[in-house]
Parts: sequence; C-alpha cells; structure tokens
Amino acid sequence: MKLNQKTTVLVGLAFLSISAFWQMYDNVIPLMLKGTFHLDEALTGAVMAADNILALFLLPFFGALSDRTSTRIGRRMPFILGGTAAAVVLMNLLPVLDNRYAAAPSPGTRAAFVVLLGLLLVAMGTYRSPAVALMPDVTVKPLRSKGNAVINLMGAVGGVLYLIAAAVLYSDERVGGLAHVDYRLLFAIVSGIMVLSVLTLFCTVREPDLAAQAARYEAAHPEEDLTEAAAGSGRAALPPPVRRSLLFLLLSIALWYIAYNAVTTWFTTYVREQMGRALGGASTCLMVATAGAIVSYIPIGEISSRIGRKRTILGGVALLSLCFAAGYVLTALYAEINGVMYAVFALVGLAWAAINVNSLPMVVEMCRGSDVGKFTGYYYTFSMAAQVVTPVLSGWLLGHVGYFTLFPYAAFFSAASFVTMLFVRHGDGRAEHRRGLEAFDVDD
Repeated sequence: MKLNQKTTVLVGLAFLSISAFWQMYDNVIPLMLKGTFHLDEALTGAVMAADNILALFLLPFFGALSDRTSTRIGRRMPFILGGTAAAVVLMNLLPVLDNRYAAAPSPGTRAAFVVLLGLLLVAMGTYRSPAVALMPDVTVKPLRSKGNAVINLMGAVGGVLYLIAAAVLYSDERVGGLAHVDYRLLFAIVSGIMVLSVLTLFCTVREPDLAAQAARYEAAHPEEDLTEAAAGSGRAALPPPVRRSLLFLLLSIALWYIAYNAVTTWFTTYVREQMGRALGGASTCLMVATAGAIVSYIPIGEISSRIGRKRTILGGVALLSLCFAAGYVLTALYAEINGVMYAVFALVGLAWAAINVNSLPMVVEMCRGSDVGKFTGYYYTFSMAAQVVTPVLSGWLLGHVGYFTLFPYAAFFSAASFVTMLFVRHGDGRAEHRRGLEAFDVDD
C-alpha cells in the first residue's frame, strides 16, 4: 500500500494554518506588547511564555477529548473547525485594540487586549492536538513516517507564507519611521490563509471514511504492525546507563530550545531596538532560516544515515552556537541587514534541521515500543518547559542588562547543550536511509 500523498497534503493544511498563525504570533505580539503597550522585556517575555504554559494542559486534554468524540464529520474535524473559527475572530480584534491603545491609551483597552490574547491562546490550544492526530487516524501504521514528513513540510510552508507577507508589507521602506504600525492587514492575510486551508480540508477530506479505511487495512494486515512497537509491555525499568543517557538528552533538548526560542521570540524586537530596522527585514532573516531548514532535511537525512544521529546533532549544535555568536558580531558591526546575515540565518536553519531530525528519534529509541507515546511526552515536556522559561529569562536580560545580550545568551545555552550531548551514550541506533519526503520526518 502506498501513501496517498494528495490526501496527506490536504490533511496537512490544518498544520499549515497552525504554523502560519504561530509564526506571526511569535513575531508580532512582542512588538505590540513592548511598542504599543510599553511593557518591559520581562513582562513581555512572561506573556509570550503563556502559550507554552497553557499548552502543557490544553494539548493533552483536547487530544484526549477528541479521542472520545464521535460525530458525523469525525473525531478531529469539529475541533479543527471550531478552534479555527474562534481563533480567526479573536485574532482580528487584536490589531484593532492595539491601534485604539496607540491612539488613546487606557487601562480598559490594555485589559481587553490581555483578556482577548488569553482567549485566543485557548482557542488555538483546542485544536492543535486534534489536527496533528488527524494524520495518524487516516494513515496506516507502516506509512505514518512518510505521512508525518508531508505534514511537517506543510507546516514549513505555512510559516513561509506568513514571512513572505510580513517581509513585503512591512519592509523598512513602508513602515520605517512610523510612530505606530497598523498590523490589521497582516492579521487579515494570516486569518485568510487559516480559513482557506481549513475549509479546503473540510471539503476534500472525509475523515470518518478515511479512518475506517485505515482501520480495515490494519485489521487485515496485522503483520505490518511495527515489530518493535508491538513488542513488550513497556513496564520494565530502564537500565541505569540508558536512564542516564535519556536524562542528558532531555536536558540537551531543553538547552537548545532555550537558545533557539529566545532568538525566534525576540529577534524582531531586537532588530528594531538594536539596529533601528522594521519588521520586514527581521522577517526576511527568519524566512531564510526556515528555507535553510527545508532544503537541509534531505541531505541531513543522508548524513544521519552515514555518521549517526548523535554526531549529526553535535555538528548541528556546534554550528548553531557559531551562528549565534556570528549574529552578535554582525549586528554590532552593521546597522543594516545584509547578505552575510542572511547567509548566517540560512546556516541556522541547516543547524536546526540537523538537531530536529534526530532528537526525537533518539528519545524514542531508548524505550520499549509500547512506551513510545510516553517518551514522546517526555520530549515535549522538556521542549515546552524550555519555551516557558526562556522568553522570561532572556526578556529580563534584554530589559535590565541590554539588548546586546540576546545572541550571547543563545550561544551560551546552545554550547551548553553540546556539552550535555557528549554524555548521551544511547539512542543512536543506525538511522534508516530515507529518500524524498521521508527526510522531512521531524517532530511537529
């Protein structure tokens, strides 16, 4: 049986819409909080960490709730449709309140903005897990790796679509020197991408039929269940050396997310404060990094199959640390974003791809097949916890020490993850040689 790539691409539209939203949220909301509402960096970082705090509770809750849901249009689709509709309405009110506060500051408008932001985060949290779970529902087990590859590629496309819109509409030439920037058009474009993606998904994908078809196939072909996943009760304790490796790997994951997420959260604000540049230039850098990751997945898959996961991750972490150090030097030397900076951000994308392609497989390699879900939970717990901590910690440094600390902060924690990775002795099984879209099979 072959993967139906057309159907999988359509299923991936849900993740495309999610990725477009979060790319915009991470880039624009800090600008609003600091530039319009005049929150300091620590408080802005705390607000930016709220989505990850909520995710620790909302994602497993709504994922489990959708497991127990049964409707005419499927288990996941009601959450995808309802969550998207609520998010689209709420998100387009944010720039309206932002503009209102810029024109006439008032505590009521500020409070309304914060409440609205919280409701928006809840709306987004209601359907991320169901959207991600839709692909395994409609894809038979032997093909889920290929399916996950397509889903991640669609997510990358969503991020790039936003970055293109931001780079074109909010370049220095258009908004440079403005006392206040109106983001209503950008929010409208992203909400349009979300609505179009989810409506196309709903009109073209019959979730109940596809899920039933996949279930019938698996029932008729039990021999195709993954041998490792079908084996063992998962109750045996990890041997101490493996447990030690797992702990060091999870610590490494937290450290490189602390580094990377600080840059993705604060870079647009950093460019404005440190270099006096507008959103467009910063968005172009981030778009180059995303493009660098996309074009790197296939060669990284080839490299991993030859030299192993751990060495590939170590190379990626070392490159990431060097790129962050170079970012500090370049932004100190130049007042304009230039070609060298774009080249550095392309290498950041390559380094992040090398890390992401291999880190989750290393985690689940250490567990019995029946514990894959639990160990995947460990991965997301440490990565999300890092993304809760780092906006606050890095924001405090930016506000109390100076914006120049951003790249040294990121380089330090990235280098620290290199050290902890040296103590990981397990999970580096021989990587499967992947071709084509399978090389995009990374974590969601």
